[in-house]
Amino acid sequence: MPFRDHSGGRDACGVFGAHAPGEDTAKLCFYGLYALQHRGQESAGIAVSDGRHIVVTKEMGLVAQVFDETRLASLAGHLGIAHVRYSTTGASTWDNAQPAFKVTPGGRGLALAHNGNLVDTAEMARDLGPGADGCATDSELLTAAIAQRGDTRLEDAIVSTCARLPGAYSLVAMDESTLYGVRDPHGVRPLVIGRLPGGGHVVASETSALDIVGARLVRDVDPGEVVAIDDDGIRSRRFSEPRPSFCVFEYVYVARPDHRTRETTVYATRRRMGAALARQAHVAADLVIPVPDSGTAAAGGYAEASGIPYGEGLVKNRYVGRTFIQPTQSLRHLGIRMKLNPLPDVLTGRRLVVVDDSIVRGNTSRQLVRMLRESGAAEVHLRITSPPVRNPCHYGIDMATRAELVAADLSVDEIRDYLGVDSLAYLSLDALLAATQRPPGTLCRACFDGRYPIPVPHEEATGATLAHARGA
Repeated sequence: MPFRDHSGGRDACGVFGAHAPGEDTAKLCFYGLYALQHRGQESAGIAVSDGRHIVVTKEMGLVAQVFDETRLASLAGHLGIAHVRYSTTGASTWDNAQPAFKVTPGGRGLALAHNGNLVDTAEMARDLGPGADGCATDSELLTAAIAQRGDTRLEDAIVSTCARLPGAYSLVAMDESTLYGVRDPHGVRPLVIGRLPGGGHVVASETSALDIVGARLVRDVDPGEVVAIDDDGIRSRRFSEPRPSFCVFEYVYVARPDHRTRETTVYATRRRMGAALARQAHVAADLVIPVPDSGTAAAGGYAEASGIPYGEGLVKNRYVGRTFIQPTQSLRHLGIRMKLNPLPDVLTGRRLVVVDDSIVRGNTSRQLVRMLRESGAAEVHLRITSPPVRNPCHYGIDMATRAELVAADLSVDEIRDYLGVDSLAYLSLDALLAATQRPPGTLCRACFDGRYPIPVPHEEATGATLAHARGA
């Protein structure tokens, strides 16, 4: 697949599942997806079962564009899964939207929604043989691999498939009667379980999706675990010993600030990141402003720790999606101007500390700095709440190839000159890891230090195209 130009790291997809007898499951899925919209804005889909049949509906667009009252009313059932997608190197088309669906050799239905990235789809396709025909994404390959073992119980097929599955993945899957939640042995992507007031259960990428449907957080799905939920309740099976390597970029950018982990919230983590950055890279300035929204909490932490007043110098249009949705250079530049508008009366004559989450290619940051200077800023000091991104992610966040990462070959001073800022500073990796409050050694930070916890095939590590497209 040809590389699709974009400026920053893209999100991981969002998944949601519900087993809720007596509830309007399609609407639970709709609201769950609504809370996860930030994780994918290209397509949305819901699959439901009434105990006998599975019905799948998916379309390109935002959740509220795809589903209305009439379409939701046609999705009757007590069991459902749902998905919002962004594409990695897979095409952004209806065919690649999820949930994916297959029929097993035994005639049972299998619907699956996937967040993550498999790292050897070529080998997987060879193993599947003719069963891989027509599969355009790793999600479809995974669905086909599980369905191919459909002469056994689906639960057994999931366990045997995932036990040999290379890559990062959090899954929700279902047959006609049972909901499944699955997480890879490294737990790279998040997946949580919640309990509804009426006794049903939901599984979701983030706790914000539990909150919106009124579910109480029970726990995470553990790395290397399959959770099955049916009329008899929850049961759990291990297919691998856990080797935790949770994606640190979830804290930096991907997750909503109200997402809760075992240790803390993403919001509190970002506040600590900003405060640590103020201690590491203080500068004389008049105002601290965030790049909304992922820089907002960190800017508050920076302002508090530095004693420099906090202000809002950029207004965000809440009805414009994240700029990576636009696939071309010209449209991306239009997108940033549509999304962020500077406030000259706040900025004119001020020395600014501008707090953002990351710099990937640098194009968006460079344009933002130009906008601030044109609006009258006297100085622009850029502070980034993560280390330089020097390596691509192979686990579900679509960053540029290494050759296109601005920090891959340039020093911080060279990046400063390229962006046109008065000063530039990044948060150290040690300070970022400490801010998460997670146990040492349990975070994937490969995009910063190149230490990939899951081996990546050479052709993928070097940016070569695989035989099959990856779809998160």
